[in-house]
Amino acid sequence: MGKRELGRSGIQVPSLTFGGNVFGWTADEATSFSLLDALLDHQLNFIDTADIYSSWAPGNHGGESETVIGNWLKKSGKRDRVIIATKVGKPMGEGKQGLSPRYIQRAVEDSLRRLQTDYIDLYQSHDDDRDTPLADTLAAFDALIKAGKVWAIGASN
Repeated sequence: MGKRELGRSGIQVPSLTFGGNVFGWTADEATSFSLLDALLDHQLNFIDTADIYSSWAPGNHGGESETVIGNWLKKSGKRDRVIIATKVGKPMGEGKQGLSPRYIQRAVEDSLRRLQTDYIDLYQSHDDDRDTPLADTLAAFDALIKAGKVWAIGASN
């Protein structure tokens, strides 16, 4: 499958992205691992998730998809073969939402821990935050790039 550059990031991505919102929800860990292995077997390596996935499922609180992906990364040792996109901004509980610099810093650390990696390829705002100036949000994202925790940023929804 052909690849193209993601914006001007230098990251080459396939035309198809696998949505990881099923991990920890309709796909248990064993099934999720099989799906992730099959993706790589078919030269697909772009996995999209979000911190909120799959908070809507009974008994879940968010972070389940990232956790499953992180467990697979640790078990498989294939971090260098995948591109991971995740998101921040949707409500994750009391005081845990939005795009303020303070919350973005907290949320990225949580995502990195769940994903069991030291960087995120594409970190996206998942919702608008009318209470935070856009310049503040972008400055927070810029700081993450400069720290090497995020390679590229984007917006979703």
